[in-house]
Amino acid sequence: MALAEAIRFARENKMIAKNAQPLIDTIAAVSVGIIDGIPMLDLPYVEDVRAETDMNVVVTGSGKFVEVQGTAEGAPFDRDELNALLDLALIGTGELAAIQRETLAEAP
Repeated sequence: MALAEAIRFARENKMIAKNAQPLIDTIAAVSVGIIDGIPMLDLPYVEDVRAETDMNVVVTGSGKFVEVQGTAEGAPFDRDELNALLDLALIGTGELAAIQRETLAEAP
């Protein structure tokens, strides 16, 4: 959001061409994890510290992965659990991307 605002400012002050597209997509990051065997999105600290599996996922607004970093804190996790966590991460980052697009559309 800050980058979009900086680009808007630069465009208004003729530092960037009016039709230039330096920002081509949004980006969002979420944490996901498995708590008591249940995949969960956006872990607060109290849950994060007791997660059986803990992941950070960064995704573009178009759904492309930028980063997937996960750790089995106790027992290893399987492919089904990984898929469930990635699905949750896509839901969360999709919601954040929608908020970003909505906010940018409302910006003066």
